[in-house]
Amino acid sequence: MPQLLKDGNVIDNSWQLVDADTDALPQGDILVSTSQWHKQQDILAERAGAVGVWIDSHEEIEAFADGIIDLPVIAINFPKFADGRGFSLARLLRERYGYSGEIRAIGEIIRDQLFLMQRCGFNAFAFDTELDLAEASKSLQDFSDAYQVAVDQPEPLFKRRA
Repeated sequence: MPQLLKDGNVIDNSWQLVDADTDALPQGDILVSTSQWHKQQDILAERAGAVGVWIDSHEEIEAFADGIIDLPVIAINFPKFADGRGFSLARLLRERYGYSGEIRAIGEIIRDQLFLMQRCGFNAFAFDTELDLAEASKSLQDFSDAYQVAVDQPEPLFKRRA
């Protein structure tokens, strides 16, 4: 079974990513594209396994965020590691919509991004390349503190020092 990082721990990944172009849904816990979620909501609601969605970084979540806020997993797909739009999507989900479930980074992510991704609200990371996940989890602790406000620290450093 594939593994991922979640909350700093290496765990088994029981979720299957369903290809956006398929209509056949596998058994178990699945992550479907937003287009599949819109088209098949009735079918997805009746299936036995849990359902989450994956969002491409170019999608505007404002149109459908209220409908997915109760799902257990929302994955954000990074088509390239240099695409920063997914960082903003995670912050919007946490700060504007109050999402408290798992926000998973999928696609082309790299270890160097984990600390900042965590600050933006991601708590799970599924790499598309082979990587020592236990070693990668250390990068979540790369810095002991941060100056800027973020999802994980809503107060700036200068106010915390006073």
